[in-house]
Order: sequence, then structure tokens, then C-alpha cells
Amino acid sequence: QVQMVESGGGSVQAGGSLRLSCAASGYTIYSIYYMAWFRQAPGKEREGVAVISRSGGSSSYASSVKGRFTISQDNAKKTLYLQMNALKPEDTAMYYCAAYFGPNNGRLLDPVTYNHWGQGTQVTVSS
Repeated sequence: QVQMVESGGGSVQAGGSLRLSCAASGYTIYSIYYMAWFRQAPGKEREGVAVISRSGGSSSYASSVKGRFTISQDNAKKTLYLQMNALKPEDTAMYYCAAYFGPNNGRLLDPVTYNHWGQGTQVTVSS
């Protein structure tokens, strides 16, 4: 059973930085997979933030975070990271990591693609 546990959220002022981590377990690193970060603000739909392939050779970002956020992973530790810089109040949300074990379906920033989720970690950015 795949389990994913996020950490690293918190409160920060605008312009600050945070690094989120997601410890995953219960799968083999040889499976075809993508791992991603999503976020959901109160009253809004869950949106894709960034996705990375198992090899790390392919990543993609939402336009709202491109140039500010960086997704990475340590396959040996089965840990996914999201480095968030130049944070803005509109980045405030619950952040979730997710995993998808399958080929690129062209919808890798769409939450419907993913069936393994963490419980979320809150990020609050004040102005």
C-alpha cells in the first residue's frame, strides 16, 4: 500500500521561502511513475503545482509558480521535495503530494490522474 506523508509547511511572510517534503513508501522505484504537488485553497478547486518523472528528467510547472518553485526528488530516500521561493499571499493553501503509477497521459497536472495522496501540509503566506 502506497503511503505518502508531507511535512515542511508553515507560516511565512511574502517573499520568503519554504521547502516541503513528501516521504513515500509502499512501492518499487522501478515502477513507471510520476510524483506531483497539488494545492487547494479554501473555496477553490485543487490545482496542480508541479510534477516530476521517476527519472527526474522531466518536470512541469503551473504557470503561476514557474520560476519560483522547484520540484525535485531523492529516489534512494523515496522523498519528493518542493522548494518554494518568493512566496506570495496567493500561494496560501493546503499542499498535497500525489503519485501516479502509469505512463504520461497528457494530464499530469490534473488531480484526476492521481490515486495516491498524502494528508496535506498547510502553507500560509502573509503580506
